[in-house]
Amino acid sequence: MLRCPRPALLVTVVLALLGFGITPSSAATPIAVSTAIGRQDGSTATVEGYVVGQPTATNTVVRSNFPNDYALALADSASQTGTSSMLYVQITSAFRSSYGLQSNPGLLGKKITVTGALGAYFSHAGLKNTTAFSGGGTTDPGPDPGDYYAGTEGKTGAALKAALHSIIADQTKLSYDQVWNALKDTDQDPANPNNVILLYSGRSQSKSTNGGDPNDWNREHVWAKSHGDFGTATGPGTDIHHLRPEDVSVNAARGNLDFDNGGSAVAECSGCTADGDSFAPRAAVRGDVARMIFYMAVRYEGTDGFADLELNNDVGNGSAPYMGRLAVLKAWSAADPPDIVEKRRNDIIHTTYQHNRNPFIDHPEWISSIWP
Repeated sequence: MLRCPRPALLVTVVLALLGFGITPSSAATPIAVSTAIGRQDGSTATVEGYVVGQPTATNTVVRSNFPNDYALALADSASQTGTSSMLYVQITSAFRSSYGLQSNPGLLGKKITVTGALGAYFSHAGLKNTTAFSGGGTTDPGPDPGDYYAGTEGKTGAALKAALHSIIADQTKLSYDQVWNALKDTDQDPANPNNVILLYSGRSQSKSTNGGDPNDWNREHVWAKSHGDFGTATGPGTDIHHLRPEDVSVNAARGNLDFDNGGSAVAECSGCTADGDSFAPRAAVRGDVARMIFYMAVRYEGTDGFADLELNNDVGNGSAPYMGRLAVLKAWSAADPPDIVEKRRNDIIHTTYQHNRNPFIDHPEWISSIWP
């Protein structure tokens, strides 16, 4: 006895005879950037990753001043800076207005999915002839596990400060010599892996020009060493959460001044001002500076042989273990919230060097809780 084919099978046969292929649902499942990099075989794939910049050459990805809307780079982490771990994506004309970085710089750090052909672009692992883009609303949470801040739940004020101190005081300490190499990693220029970005001036400078000559860069203590008399001793003197590369002469111009608005322009430091008792960096990093200061005031509480570092609303604190001006630092943090570069730096310090975090980069709202 003849049996009639099942309806689903009959439909499949008819579609096949008409020339329509049946694509398994798994074909549209996004793959990771690392998988796409290893599968440069011309096949079509949908890739999911974080936008980390725009490729301009085989080994160069820029994260600002995007030249056009023609390409972007994806990675499995928004903090990735190594181009070997990035996928270069060609943006076809239909998607440039929505996904080109010159027109949409806010996409930096956001997760998207892209469909195209896996093949070299800029002589680099890539995704070409793209046919679909989606996403752009999710940021990378980074390696900030919720368990890291366990014990802070429901706490405010002094109780929150004490809980955070207990958490972040558990760290690996560096020697002052080790700081040189650490800063070459934490402050690497995203657009040029041979350079670092100087904190106050914003200048990109060769990593190899560290030293003591006038145009070299050296190790700036954002919480000035004399504000607590800790010098370069292992501990606050070598804590890279507040040590940053800076031009030697700009470092000297800042000296041990407190932070405040106003003053006259500082040579070789566009946007910086200073007067007899205070210093202000360029606007783009004022929040970064403030959060470093808040970190120091929580990390060093006088319990490990160093002074109890505290904030006040004064300037001209001199050698006292205080730093000001508190009201201005709070305003700077609010006006300049943490960006992807600052978050990446926090992640690198946590995972590679000190194994502790600056909690005010992860939770800037805790600033007003501790210092209302």
